[in-house]
Amino acid sequence: MATRRHVPRKRFGQHFLVDREAIARIVSAIDPRHEDNIVEIGPGLGALTAPLLERVGHLHVVELDRDLSERLRERYPAGRLAVHQADALRFDFSTLPAPLRVVGNLPYNISTPLLFHLADAATRCKDLHFMLQHEVVERMIAKPSQPEYGRLSVSLQYRFRLERLFTVAPGSFRPAPKVHSAVVRLVPRPLAELDALNEAGFSGIVARAFSMRRKTLRSNLSGLISPSDLAELGIDPGKRAQSLPVAALVTIAAPSTGCRPLPMLRGLVGPAISSGVAAITSLILLRLFSSSHALTLVSLTLGVAIFVASMFVIDRKSLRDDWNIVRQIMRAQGQIDRLN
Repeated sequence: MATRRHVPRKRFGQHFLVDREAIARIVSAIDPRHEDNIVEIGPGLGALTAPLLERVGHLHVVELDRDLSERLRERYPAGRLAVHQADALRFDFSTLPAPLRVVGNLPYNISTPLLFHLADAATRCKDLHFMLQHEVVERMIAKPSQPEYGRLSVSLQYRFRLERLFTVAPGSFRPAPKVHSAVVRLVPRPLAELDALNEAGFSGIVARAFSMRRKTLRSNLSGLISPSDLAELGIDPGKRAQSLPVAALVTIAAPSTGCRPLPMLRGLVGPAISSGVAAITSLILLRLFSSSHALTLVSLTLGVAIFVASMFVIDRKSLRDDWNIVRQIMRAQGQIDRLN
């Protein structure tokens, strides 16, 4: 069968790697093993796919382009290559076997949001190797006070150990981009090294802190944490976020998101609330055969317990859910009283 020539689609940010030397260096850096669970994002014409399949037993690829997906299915048997014709920004990487190794020549136009999306799956990953626009890699590995240091730097450095491996010239691609590219390795940090008590809250603080780069923490974090609280943490509210290391932003996130660093209590409160809700549910059944007011008393007691727990736990949404359950139980109690 004659190979159809594929015209690169600009809307997909397609720049196909054609340099054999660069391909060999990337595969060598990945060092794939036969038993590895590897997924390639944006395989394109298969420049990396082919040498990866020479070294692994099975490979997953995520490709948005329907024509390229069909080419890959025609070229390789399903037993060797699983083609997921999907948008990588919406693909659920948790559906793939772990520990997962992620590789790819990422499209320039979606590289930053894709990196944030993949960070959410970091706990399932062994490592990630990407070809990216050189400027993006510079932002990823930037240090405090450097011009490139920002939200992307902090968010990824908190979650990964980063290493820039080598650069790739524009002539290594078809069509040639206007900028240089670089290959970077990301290795997820162990959970024991992640100090943010509430990662969603931490991400929100980082986004706000860097929302207006020329403004100070006092301005950008207004309404989240006061200048006096920042000073108590040993952080000058007159500084810009760009000057702060990752650890300082983690420190800011704890009090500003309502967290309390009491891991023992956080470990006990959740089960205690769940057990209390289960006990109240059982008492509803008993209430059908009893005229006592024990249910009301215990419901109110549980409500107070949840309020007190909110001073120590970090997941306020879960607390709100538990409180809603209590309110529903108390409404049921009123309906039972009317029936009796």
